[in-house]
Amino acid sequence: MAGGDTPLISDDSTAASMHALLSLVQDVVKASGGGFKGPFKKDCTDLARRIALLSHLFEEVRDFKGDLSALDEFSSSGSCLVDLKVVVQATKGLLVAADSFDAKISPEGAAKKIAFQFQCLTWKLERTLKNFPYDQLEISEEVQEQVDLVRGQLRRATERYGGSLTPSRLSRALSQPLDKEIDPLQSRNRIIGSLHVESTGSIDHEVTEKVEISPRTNSSKGYGSDQMIHRLERRGSSSASSDICLLNNADADDGESSSPKSSEENRKPGSPVIPDDFLCPISLEVMRDPVIVATGQTYERSYIQRWIDCGNTKCPKTQQKLQHLTLTPNYVLRSLITQWCVTHNVEQPTALTSGKVKRSDGTFRDVSGEIAAIESLVRKLSSRSIEERRAAVKEIRSLSKRSTDNRILIGEAGAIPILVSLLTSDDGITQDNSITSILNLSIYEHNKGLIMLAGAIPSIVQVLRAGSMETKENAAATLFSLSLADENKIIIGASGAIPALVELLHSGSSRGKKDAATALFNLCIYQGNKGRAVRAGIIAALLKMLTDTSSCMVDEALTILSVLVNHQEAKAAIVKASTIPALIDLLRTGLPRNKENAAAILLSLCKRDNENLASLSRLGAIIPLTELVKNGTERAKRKATSLLGHLRKSKQL
Repeated sequence: MAGGDTPLISDDSTAASMHALLSLVQDVVKASGGGFKGPFKKDCTDLARRIALLSHLFEEVRDFKGDLSALDEFSSSGSCLVDLKVVVQATKGLLVAADSFDAKISPEGAAKKIAFQFQCLTWKLERTLKNFPYDQLEISEEVQEQVDLVRGQLRRATERYGGSLTPSRLSRALSQPLDKEIDPLQSRNRIIGSLHVESTGSIDHEVTEKVEISPRTNSSKGYGSDQMIHRLERRGSSSASSDICLLNNADADDGESSSPKSSEENRKPGSPVIPDDFLCPISLEVMRDPVIVATGQTYERSYIQRWIDCGNTKCPKTQQKLQHLTLTPNYVLRSLITQWCVTHNVEQPTALTSGKVKRSDGTFRDVSGEIAAIESLVRKLSSRSIEERRAAVKEIRSLSKRSTDNRILIGEAGAIPILVSLLTSDDGITQDNSITSILNLSIYEHNKGLIMLAGAIPSIVQVLRAGSMETKENAAATLFSLSLADENKIIIGASGAIPALVELLHSGSSRGKKDAATALFNLCIYQGNKGRAVRAGIIAALLKMLTDTSSCMVDEALTILSVLVNHQEAKAAIVKASTIPALIDLLRTGLPRNKENAAAILLSLCKRDNENLASLSRLGAIIPLTELVKNGTERAKRKATSLLGHLRKSKQL
């Protein structure tokens, strides 16, 4: 800040603002504690989770003892804290509004307003976090990594909602109280007015609806407010089904309550009319994996599975009770959809095109013969004969290992839910081949979503706990593969997988330990999983790996420690386990990369901690650190130099 300039906020007011901000975050966390419902369930859950993840950032700012003026300078609109408080306060109100939304009593246009508020808040939060003064406030690398993860999720969500906004449009959007759009007689909806921000203007975001054949990449995750409200009346469905809110690419309108346009009105001139039977009654999108439920109705697998997972036991279209929850692939309809797409030169909502798989060079390979063989194999997975099931799952394992094309075809044939059910088989051979098949299939990105949608995690964790050593190894590797998707880290962490992985890290085979270490590293990128890992005893296992040179696991142990060290509970456990002496030994005798990582971990442990700095000096770390400054890697030199600087400062106190 230039000399003579007056800070926008004093340190005292900043501290008060941070406490207020953290209080708002806690309110958001409490609001999400009981879960959300309705058509905006996923939007509420995602936004609340992302806000909750930022609490660690806000806590570090609150505890920062240096100059806070950087919080004033980065935002052209004023204080950074003001921007953050506006977003979190608006989120708090929006969650209540969206959770209480009822399509039966709300006027047309109200849902679009809520959807647009999600777009605005998602975009604004990502923009604010992008310009946050992390370096000036000495935000730890670990927390910055976590914020980067959240920002990546926000960017992707913004694209799904329709892209970025201009600041003026955002201001006008946030200034429009939603209670003007909702019947004032419905008192429970009046709280939506808490979204009001002190500025003027109105929403003038234009309605744009895209009619596309291809499904959105996140369709397997359920539907959200990035889609426009439709009603099943368009399909000539029953009155009960017309109450279901369906969503299909829309922004907010220009402030007037107007009915959404039908696909016929929005269809581009010359584009083919999609037969109604090809559209899922829930998503109103062309089906890529149609399945038949007990009532005989056909739905897209991912949408009807999500419907069932939410506890619904009636057919969405007929409202008849489902006598069983089995989903039977509708191969005939899938074939008809494929033929129609080819005839009308429409890109199909599948990796297959008329029995052909697209190669990376743009050409196609005919796999029609393989499709028939794989579909036959998938049917045999449900055979009453143990030997036939064994043979089928063994062949699926072999095929899924060979090529990406096979992984696509097996996933498309509906094998994944059946393989998941076989994980609990009493037959060890079938169980082993099933988990290995799922591991192989998870390599193909789209299959990850199908595996999660099939509810595989509890069964995988059970295999990890009680299976043979080979199945445990493959279960750990599968969890790593699935955890590459950010949202899956949270689901896997909450499933009880971490204690089972730590146990494998303690007592598994050499390969099992490596698989467990890889999975734990990836899961612990999410802040909420760090405490779980510490409480499961991971620090003792890592210390053993550091000191047992015959295990050849020093690299893995240091990598996991580097992720854990900035978590307060983990930091205390690392120090208590007498890990500092082992790290100093590595400074003396380790490989260059080991020395680099050891120095980085020691810096995180000792920075602003005089007791740990004293321990470092007492244990003779100065000589190897000085040597590292001279001969280490560039990163090792930086870490060692910083550590020596902290040691000098501590001696001057």
